[in-house]
Amino acid sequence: MRWFKRIALTLAVLVIVTGIGLAIWEPIGVHEAEAPPAREYDVQITRDKFGVPHINGKTDADAAYGLAYAHSEDDFPVIQEVVASTRARSGAMIGQDGAAIDYVTHLLDVRGTVDRKYDEIPADVRLVLDGYAAGLNRYAEKHPDEVRLSKLFPVNGKDVAAGFVLRAPFFYGLAGTIKKLTDDEAPPNPPYEKLGAKKAATPTGTDPEMNGSNAWAIAPRRMSDGKTWLISNSHQPYEGGVAWYEAVLHSEEGLDMAGALFPGSPFVLLGHNRNLGWTNTVNQPDLIDVYKLALNEDGTRYRMDGEWKPLTKKRVWLRAKFGPFNLPVPQNVYRSEHGPVIINKNGAFAIRYAGINNIKALEQYYRVQKAADHADWTTAMQTGGTPATNFIYADKTGKIAYYYYALHPDRMPGIDYSGVLPGDKSDLIWKGARGWDAIPKIVDPASGFVINANNTPFLAAGKGSELNRSDFPQEMGIEARVTNRIIRALELMPLEGKITPEVLMTMKYDTAYSRESWVAGWMKQLLAVDVSDDAELQKAQDLLKTWDWNSDGAGKADAIGEAMVHMAARDNYNGRPLPDPREMLEEVHGYLMKLGGIDVPLLDMQRLIRGKVNMPMDGGTDTLRAATLWEPQDSGQMRVRHGDSYIMLVTWDADGKVESRSIQPYGAATNRPKSVHYTDQMKLFLNKQYKPVHFEWADALKEGGKPYRP
Repeated sequence: MRWFKRIALTLAVLVIVTGIGLAIWEPIGVHEAEAPPAREYDVQITRDKFGVPHINGKTDADAAYGLAYAHSEDDFPVIQEVVASTRARSGAMIGQDGAAIDYVTHLLDVRGTVDRKYDEIPADVRLVLDGYAAGLNRYAEKHPDEVRLSKLFPVNGKDVAAGFVLRAPFFYGLAGTIKKLTDDEAPPNPPYEKLGAKKAATPTGTDPEMNGSNAWAIAPRRMSDGKTWLISNSHQPYEGGVAWYEAVLHSEEGLDMAGALFPGSPFVLLGHNRNLGWTNTVNQPDLIDVYKLALNEDGTRYRMDGEWKPLTKKRVWLRAKFGPFNLPVPQNVYRSEHGPVIINKNGAFAIRYAGINNIKALEQYYRVQKAADHADWTTAMQTGGTPATNFIYADKTGKIAYYYYALHPDRMPGIDYSGVLPGDKSDLIWKGARGWDAIPKIVDPASGFVINANNTPFLAAGKGSELNRSDFPQEMGIEARVTNRIIRALELMPLEGKITPEVLMTMKYDTAYSRESWVAGWMKQLLAVDVSDDAELQKAQDLLKTWDWNSDGAGKADAIGEAMVHMAARDNYNGRPLPDPREMLEEVHGYLMKLGGIDVPLLDMQRLIRGKVNMPMDGGTDTLRAATLWEPQDSGQMRVRHGDSYIMLVTWDADGKVESRSIQPYGAATNRPKSVHYTDQMKLFLNKQYKPVHFEWADALKEGGKPYRP
């Protein structure tokens, strides 16, 4: 970040001046949280043959305690990073990138929001948050050698809540806005991702410009087996703070939930209970407004409706790990009645975003887990806490639905909110969100299916069942994005007749690019470039002409074709002009020559790698079989680091009985290299196979090892 570069010299001086004393500076003055109220937790854990934890508690809080403990057994290093971010101590743990996250934690006033709003969370939900925190504390107490920062534990329910407050807005693009302003309004991201690029840390641990997922729900009348189908196909990073973790939860208070969650979450975020299920795909409506403030001469006040109001200023200390030291870095954060304020060389800019000063997502996710039917579920959804995400729903009655869910700001009509707004008019500061009735939704469409692949909600259910654009006002900022994945899904989905499970799986693992997608325009540009002055580029272009637009790994041109799509996918996804085609040809040609030649097989280049396991992976940047982002290896191969991640197939038969199968790219032991479960799902994942989800506790006991108690 710009401010961090400017203080680099100061950091160097501090190293010299303070020396060894700085090695112990960081813990001094760090807030140490109180542990949750002491109580006994009654919970058992068993693990199936793939190491997935099945947790059975007497109460929901007991189950949360067991979930925290089991997840810590598999991923305690990353859980600690999440906890550190909620305390603004990421810099002390991971260095400069972490300090940038801490700046955002302060800028958004995450702890202030939690302190102000925590008592508004219902008591039963707070018990679950405390139970989860107590489970983390128990693991830290029993494994002190694994704790990476002093005074990080104990944690409490407020720390768990802070994780939700910090991370939720970044799934719909807040990181890009903050970065743009801290970089003096430079472009929010590089114009394309270089093949050898390394990504810096973000508050979510992912790339906010390439979030993605696919999801389907199909009514039983359309399926040849007569079952209701829900396909959850999330695209997330394979490691880190938003890598999926699978678990099955039960309690005597009525919690029965199977699915996946992120480190630091006491709730399953997508999956199914006995009666219903849902999955999510990232959406990105315009939920962020930027205002330019008019400041007085000394910068202490801003003008509002003809009056001067104080600009809140707070000095915070960021801590950046630097070798053996933790260096204190001073930084100012500002706030107006609009929201957080960033001052750069162009002025002072305030940000208002969906979910600001809101902590209700915790209650919302807790309630949807326990919903008994569609009415219960929609009531829980109206809690209004999750800032933005598509929800695809199905249940045992055969009901299916798609919700373009967001806390759409209740903006004044007739205003262009796409640019920078004047900051001196209070009527431009929206106070809340539009209600549930305003959310675009499709329930039980005539087509018998709903689909989303991070695209506009106006392509979701097939001809005759789509929403009408004119029914939704411009100020809602509904996205117009169309991905190759949605085009292919609709091309492959039969509009009439019965659909077989085999057709669904063919669709899910499709590796082709449509001639009607954005890729067509990009290929036209690449093939039109005059490369007659460069014989090597001419060969590359000639090979590209032979590509069959399919990244299944079977063709000689698959590697160059997929690499070229990779170079432009980020810009297309974010509505920016595509990059210079000749420059991209030159870069891809140079990379492939280092790897062995322009016709190197795609499956030699694109790999699923973990530890000593290195296997070929098909799929593409914007194909339904997603291999979205790469990480270069010393060998020259590209390790897939983001794409198809947790996949879950859920069905309900005519009697309402639920069954599910799932798969992950690696395994349940997400951060334990010595465990057999570190890589034991990789082969199944690459072979497009699934493992059973043992939803009933009795079945888990038969399948798993001896139960244990934390």
